[in-house]
Amino acid sequence: MSTHSFHFNYGKVRYIVNGLLIGFFAGIVADLFRYGIEISLKQSQQLFRSIQHGHWLSLLTLLIWILAATIVAGLLIKQQPNISGSGIPQVEAQLDDELNYNWWSVLWRKLIGGILAIGPGLALGREGPSIQLGAAVGQGAAKFLDNHGSDRRIMIAAGAAGGLAAAFNAPIAGTMFVLEEVYHNFSYPVWITSLASAVSANLVSLYIFGMQPVLSLHYQHSLPISQYWHLILLGILLGVLGRIYQWVLLHQTDFYKLFTWVPKLLWGLIPFAALIPLGIWHPTWLGGGNGIILSFNTVNYSLATLVILLLVRFAFSMLSYGSGLPGGIFLPILSLGAIIGAIYGVGMSQLHLLAPQYVYNLIIISMAGYFTAIGKAPFTAILLVTEMVGSLEHLMPLAVLSLVAYGIDDLLNGKPIYAELRERLVPSNIGHVGNTTEIQVPVFESHQVEPFYVRELPWPKNCLLVKIQRGEKQLIPNGNSLIRPGDTLIVSVPQLQSFTAKKNIISAIQQLNN
Repeated sequence: MSTHSFHFNYGKVRYIVNGLLIGFFAGIVADLFRYGIEISLKQSQQLFRSIQHGHWLSLLTLLIWILAATIVAGLLIKQQPNISGSGIPQVEAQLDDELNYNWWSVLWRKLIGGILAIGPGLALGREGPSIQLGAAVGQGAAKFLDNHGSDRRIMIAAGAAGGLAAAFNAPIAGTMFVLEEVYHNFSYPVWITSLASAVSANLVSLYIFGMQPVLSLHYQHSLPISQYWHLILLGILLGVLGRIYQWVLLHQTDFYKLFTWVPKLLWGLIPFAALIPLGIWHPTWLGGGNGIILSFNTVNYSLATLVILLLVRFAFSMLSYGSGLPGGIFLPILSLGAIIGAIYGVGMSQLHLLAPQYVYNLIIISMAGYFTAIGKAPFTAILLVTEMVGSLEHLMPLAVLSLVAYGIDDLLNGKPIYAELRERLVPSNIGHVGNTTEIQVPVFESHQVEPFYVRELPWPKNCLLVKIQRGEKQLIPNGNSLIRPGDTLIVSVPQLQSFTAKKNIISAIQQLNN
């Protein structure tokens, strides 16, 4: 007769404790970033309203502010190129062990540079930088605790989850984004640490900014099943427009090549030059886009105005991101999705094919559909919009629309935008060639993949299978060990070849049964 003695499992609890601590500090940093942007944007819009009333001294103040912001942000990027852009591709490269930087160098420069770029009103989002800021906090915690390899990557991923949770008051979506888009792995240590971090960061954010959902949109009626055919048409539209967004964003470098005569340090002046007339014309159209989304609560836009708003915001967001200034595309994508949903809803309402009270519903769910088409992360999109709006009533239409938009983008050969941006990063050495690191390779469920033995897989050169993670269990493998879909392989590889090795192992698994 066997007996089981009671004992504490400190090994698992430490993931939660680490996550809570990382999330606390990531939440403080991300909320400081969020607060700085909100204050700066309000000041910028106030200056533009003053200009509208003929106070031209405000224009001089604005020009000095913009010039100073451009120069300082440009110098910060020159000192630390890894603060450029969203920051999400850099975090993904970090987790692939192909990019390394000093966490403190990135943290304070991204914080200041992001506020200087986004605060005056460029069409850039705070969420990407918040993710990188949180990841930097996680990296700093790993350095403080002297963690390396897998433990270090888990802490970076947890910090990223905390950053997004604080940026949008969305802890579940923050966790899912890291698992679905950044880490590409649902293993137990990753999700439990990330969830703890996201919850902790969100508590900090709720204490500072209150319980109000970030995008609280007022609506009174749920979309009836009889109107779901609109989701098919709208999903097709979002999928096509999402593919266009991907293509244009990835070709922004071609546009900026026209300005090679301008020092790269001053490329920020190009979108800022567009910001001034736009701000004088419509100061409420500036910023990442959450103000535009919330304006649907109070403003009844005409169809013509909505079309102009879409074209202006699309061009302005491309111009803003292409400059390389610190700032993300997450929130601008959501705002563009909301505008597209409004255009479709108002148009169908005018054709008497949709009751006007359902336009709000399409605005809400289109945010998720558009992000799904561009980012190829449907679970994140659904959960994010659900948490940001503060309602569970849209889950079914969100799922239907996201599925259609995802399928259309796939049909048009669209790729996840963050993965495409990550491919463009230049890897930086993080150690000597002789060093090794452990990577986690998920075995995805697929029609091509059946259970197989370790000995059957043509393992890439210099790769050593160390463990098989199956749920919360870790198995020590040998040649006769059976690998099943859903397992996560812990593989030791040369440090500078981790990204390539991971792709080669996944490819070998997929081709095993061909």
